[in-house]
Amino acid sequence: MQHNPTLPLRAGDVLARGVCRHLLSHNFVSVTELVPTRGLRVDVMALGPKGEIWIIECKSSREDFTSDQKWQGYLEWCDRYFWGVDEAFPTDLLPDETGLIIADGYDAEIIRMPDEVRLAGARRKAMVQKFARHAALRAHAARDPAATQ
Repeated sequence: MQHNPTLPLRAGDVLARGVCRHLLSHNFVSVTELVPTRGLRVDVMALGPKGEIWIIECKSSREDFTSDQKWQGYLEWCDRYFWGVDEAFPTDLLPDETGLIIADGYDAEIIRMPDEVRLAGARRKAMVQKFARHAALRAHAARDPAATQ
């Protein structure tokens, strides 16, 4: 989520911020807009204290959800999959087997915990490496924006 501070945050970015803040309270670190594989970009990927990998897709409206044709492709890249939505979102649209997080720009609450489907060891290692590299590149860009352009 590289945001120009002179522009207002998009609704999905606001949700992602609240989700990331809440996950930190559970000792999960997170990154936004990570690409697990070509053609997919997750809104939030979180790494837990025991190496757990969670993906959270933030949806700001019914239209945002119904236009997403890729979400099932994210399931093979995480141990648990969640939707991050605001309190006005029609949650009956969301599949029961997925997790649910209600968020705003300041915090969130996990409403429904999905079943865990553990990643294979090789996939987990690859995802942790992608996560680390993504986070390091973001930190570098924040320190030295001219070097990453």
